[in-house]
Amino acid sequence: MTGLIVHEWIARSGGSEKVVESFMRVFPDAPVRCLWDETGAHDPRIQPSWISRTSLRRNKALALPFMPITWRTLPPTDADWMLISSHLFAHHAKVRGRNDPKKFVYVHTPARYIWNPELDERGNAALVRAVAPALRTLDRRRANEGADLAANSRFVQRRIRDAWGVDARVIYPPVDVGRISSVPEWHVNLSPADRECYEQLPDQFLLGASRFVSYKRLDDVIRLAAMTRVPVVLAGGGPEASRLREFARELRAEVTFIERPSDALLYALYQRCLAYVFPPVEDFGIMPVEAMAAGAVVIANRQGGAAESVQDGKTGALVDFRSKEDLTRAVDSLGRLDPSASKARAKHFAHDRFENEIARWVAGDPLADGARP
Repeated sequence: MTGLIVHEWIARSGGSEKVVESFMRVFPDAPVRCLWDETGAHDPRIQPSWISRTSLRRNKALALPFMPITWRTLPPTDADWMLISSHLFAHHAKVRGRNDPKKFVYVHTPARYIWNPELDERGNAALVRAVAPALRTLDRRRANEGADLAANSRFVQRRIRDAWGVDARVIYPPVDVGRISSVPEWHVNLSPADRECYEQLPDQFLLGASRFVSYKRLDDVIRLAAMTRVPVVLAGGGPEASRLREFARELRAEVTFIERPSDALLYALYQRCLAYVFPPVEDFGIMPVEAMAAGAVVIANRQGGAAESVQDGKTGALVDFRSKEDLTRAVDSLGRLDPSASKARAKHFAHDRFENEIARWVAGDPLADGARP
């Protein structure tokens, strides 16, 4: 049986791209259809849509109204099945001129732009708000066309049910656990520039690491630094960098910013920090699992997908970031938690587990709900 892999667009890095890389390893002969490819890799398996040849690829909000019809007119294929990675409208995919191949849809999230704009500021763009009601109606109809769905967390499974009125199994996404846990001391592998940065950090610190965008809620990490007087390191990059620096100054919090850290430096920070702090409401949350693979304990939002990987009182603490009592309890518990428990927990989310479950799912083998970790 032949297959086709479908993905929204291919970014330079991201959790959904890691999923597609796994799909491509499991099914090495399957081509990949996407709206556009930002990597510049020119992989012959990747076949972008007409949108890739226009300026729309540079503005997702402007491209949004054109995406559903693009997915409904995929070029003819002899594929027996489509394996679809969807966080917007890729699950609408239909092949032009024939009945659809059987569809297996791996759902990272129902489109936050239109279903949960409170979780993603891009949903507040004027054009998105204008078209959202019609797109919600269309999206729900397309999700009820009989595809076999898998969610990347129980949190997303519930949101699928609320948005689309359909059920999905759960298959947790892959995390590069093996690579991270294979190096006992990542700081030994640092470049001279990274080593200089690393050696200038406070002896003890809490770590916040993500893109510097508002929905990642790094303000909460800065507030935690101000409340506890424990130094914080913020590692990442993005449009909110200047605002976050100013906010740290306003609160007189001791915050060290590391812009766009290398993988090796990030993993060294995971290994050294008192705890990795993760405030956002994420669909799953790759970085908390990365941190646990390095032996870090994690303070995470009790709402969202991270609450399914972090074990409260064992590998970290699940908190309401608005609760001073929760945060105080979490910080006070750090010295009692065993890094080996974090490493053991992270192994449940490794690549081989994910790829085995995906292969069994598409093959039609009986598959227990993947939410066992």
